[in-house]
Amino acid sequence: MSELRLYGWLVQAWIGVALAVVPYLLLRPAPYGRHGRPGWGPVVKARLAWVLMETPSPLVMTLMFWVGDRRTNLPALAALALWLGHYIYRSLVFPFLLPSTSKPMPLVVLCSGALFNLVNAYLNGRWLFALSPARPAAWLTSVPFLVGVCLFVAGFLAHVLADRELRRLRRESGGAYVIPRGPLFGLVSCPNYLGEMIEWTGWAIATFSLPGLVFALWTAANLVPRALKHHAWYRKTFADYPRARKAIIPFVL
Repeated sequence: MSELRLYGWLVQAWIGVALAVVPYLLLRPAPYGRHGRPGWGPVVKARLAWVLMETPSPLVMTLMFWVGDRRTNLPALAALALWLGHYIYRSLVFPFLLPSTSKPMPLVVLCSGALFNLVNAYLNGRWLFALSPARPAAWLTSVPFLVGVCLFVAGFLAHVLADRELRRLRRESGGAYVIPRGPLFGLVSCPNYLGEMIEWTGWAIATFSLPGLVFALWTAANLVPRALKHHAWYRKTFADYPRARKAIIPFVL
């Protein structure tokens, strides 16, 4: 069996898994952070857990680049830079900005997240750096690439700034949860999740690839249910929570 055929089956299976997890996550959010609950086995300190969970993605993507045949291809280098920019933040910056009081993460969640990152990095990296037709340098000035990069950067900034605001609020409240305020939180409860969805939608457009689209789908499958649970938690916890605020998509959801 050729690698390309096996790769195609893996992509189809990965789409099926993404669709299958949505109903479960709508009922029971992943048990970490404010949704943590007992009965999920051993736990790992939050900072270490995030490092271990996110690190497979930049490592695997870099490996796919080096074993591929696009080392001097400018669109491939640009894609690698975008991916590493996000995941260096997620694996080496974000974890160490977490409050020391952050709740530990169940080992099973850590392993699930690491597997998720490993598979997505393989699917995207192997396609971009080996299996797909190599794109010419002119792709860097194409409309899809430019639009995609703009969305990627805008989503990344929204994600980072929302994370920073949440940390500030937790710090000022002594570790307690409070109603988030500010421009990013004016319309939705989870602008950090919205930012990630915009970011990976931009990636899908910039790479114009099926694995990029699948990753954007997976991002929504994971974050939309969690945002809905966050939103419901806020409304249940705070009687004065803004009633017009949506969970993740302004004016819609």
